[in-house]
Amino acid sequence: MLTDLGIKKLALPEKRREVPDGRIVGLYLVLQASGAKSWALRYRFAGTPRKLTLGPYPAIDLAVARRRAQEAIGDIASGKDPAAEKKASREAQKAAHEADVDRVEKVVELFVERYAKPKTKDWRETAAMLNREVVGRWKGRRLSQITRAHVHEMLDEIVDRGAPIAANRRFAAFRKMCAWALERGIIDHNPCDGVKAPSPETRRDRVLDDAEIKLTWEALEAIGWPFGHVGKLLFLTGARRDEVAGMEWRELDLDARTWTLPASRTKNKREHVVPLSDAAVDLLADLPRVEGRRFVFSTTGRTPVSGFSKAKAEIDKAVLEIAGQQTGDVATPLPHWTLHDLRRSVATNLQKLGVRLEVTEAVLNHVSGSRAGIVGIYQRHDFVAEKRAALDAWARRLNAIVNDVPANNVVELKRGAER
Repeated sequence: MLTDLGIKKLALPEKRREVPDGRIVGLYLVLQASGAKSWALRYRFAGTPRKLTLGPYPAIDLAVARRRAQEAIGDIASGKDPAAEKKASREAQKAAHEADVDRVEKVVELFVERYAKPKTKDWRETAAMLNREVVGRWKGRRLSQITRAHVHEMLDEIVDRGAPIAANRRFAAFRKMCAWALERGIIDHNPCDGVKAPSPETRRDRVLDDAEIKLTWEALEAIGWPFGHVGKLLFLTGARRDEVAGMEWRELDLDARTWTLPASRTKNKREHVVPLSDAAVDLLADLPRVEGRRFVFSTTGRTPVSGFSKAKAEIDKAVLEIAGQQTGDVATPLPHWTLHDLRRSVATNLQKLGVRLEVTEAVLNHVSGSRAGIVGIYQRHDFVAEKRAALDAWARRLNAIVNDVPANNVVELKRGAER
């Protein structure tokens, strides 16, 4: 007869072994070669041998196993088959789970957790967008019940509230989620098939002129930490918004005047070394630094800064105030621009400075154009020296723009190359 002490002394078997209890007929302790132990009750029902798994040992000790075995024997005596009932219950739970897996809110949760979070940098924005527009609209409904007509209705409502481009973005995120759900077998058709983005978009080519650059720089100075500093670094480096916002102290070497973006933080998944001009180094050196905090720009100490829509509104407000002070009249806002236009403005000014196209693309970490295709495969020159000369020349030109100092572009570039 099994005892608690006897169970602990049982030797590890070379292969699976069943040890009878000796008190409860049919109760066995199952020993695995791995060392795992569990309880099972063997019995016959309607003339057929059956086995009921009672649970693992030691989570279920000897006394509990005997009690459960006696309860099951009582059920058998009353005409019930406990193993069959357990299997039916398990299958019912599985069916209930599968029935809910295509609920809109569940699909959004799974998509964000299993696709957006590990594979995209802006997953929080995607999650907020889908929860607001999709879950908020169709919570409780099955994604398989959403039709093209429903998708058009959602997009029309977003357009009608004056956000046609936002409708395109919502549609892109929803379409991606549906394609992901289709691939995983959650749905058997994509409700976005045959639906087009609701609003036409043209390729943006907005470039700030010198007067607009000066005004924007002054506005960035006015709003200060942290977004004013982020904006200035966008001007000084030509980097992408999220690259600057997510900058970490460990990526910086201010003595070597470099900022090294790891492949995990770049759009093309290639490490990118950004030479820092004196102006960029001075800006970074003056920033507050708290021991143990990763991010250069953070209000929480744990995550990078966010909320760029609000920040952009603050910049625009500062632009109006500064322009009004300079003219003594009610100022008109700058023609529509985005933070990404600062990157395009840097590229344009590098070209004005006489920087070669392949160097400009290296500054921007582009692999298109002159560095695409077979040229990109065999051209491994990193252009670090050329990038430094270009960004140094641009920093001097930017200083001249901001301070209304005439600058000789050709001379500026040559000086940068000689440093």
